[in-house]
Amino acid sequence: MRIWTVANQKGGVGKTTTSVALGGIAAEQGERVLFVDLDPHGSLSTYFGYNPDEGKDCAFRLFADPKNVTLEMVAPLVMPTPFKTISLLPATTAMATLERKAIGKEGMGLVISRALAHLAEDFDLAIIDTPPVLGVLLINALAACERLIIPVQTEFLALKGLDRMMHTLRMLENSQHKDLQYVIVPTMHDKRTQASVSTLRDMRHKYGTETWPGKIPVDTKFRDASKQGVPPNMFAPASHGIEAYGSLSAWLEKTYSDHQKTRYWNVS
Repeated sequence: MRIWTVANQKGGVGKTTTSVALGGIAAEQGERVLFVDLDPHGSLSTYFGYNPDEGKDCAFRLFADPKNVTLEMVAPLVMPTPFKTISLLPATTAMATLERKAIGKEGMGLVISRALAHLAEDFDLAIIDTPPVLGVLLINALAACERLIIPVQTEFLALKGLDRMMHTLRMLENSQHKDLQYVIVPTMHDKRTQASVSTLRDMRHKYGTETWPGKIPVDTKFRDASKQGVPPNMFAPASHGIEAYGSLSAWLEKTYSDHQKTRYWNVS
């Protein structure tokens, strides 16, 4: 099972849209996809019809005994969706309390890694959606993944948020002596505005080859698809946004390399 994390420390940059779009494309290609929602806001869970305010069978339960995450604990938490090859490990708003509960508790940083290890034979791809803050949930997502996807809206404040995200990433890499494969994905690009065009230019100048060569345009079909609870590639396959995500998906698969995987970090 390949494990991708979609993360940024700034909200509203297209993390959930990117997660659903990439997962939907993989599912349409016949892959078994597991979405893991680690954001207490539960946008990914809501997308597929689960209410994060009412969630009982959710990822939160895995953190009760972080060093003893068993298959018997994990399997009942994986929920079906209306789409045959797509499953969901949903979130709950109670996950916002984990920071307080994690104090002095060993093993909290590897809970999701341990959980996904039990599901490795059941899915081809797991995609983890994350909260826009550095904490135990984001640490878990980074520890578990083989590749980090960083969506960044092409506007000035989002670019500043990217600087913070990159600082966090390098700090974690240095502390764990690991290199994590990652890519910056420009999102919500509007070629009609000078601000969007100039921000994209600045992003490519500053981050160079760390930035995906393409860009995801503004597309109202993403919003329409979310209202219907349908992955955008299944809702409007011919839209410009979906074509862009198709290109990103193909690029991610082409550049995926087994020898660069960093599946587990030594975090507590």
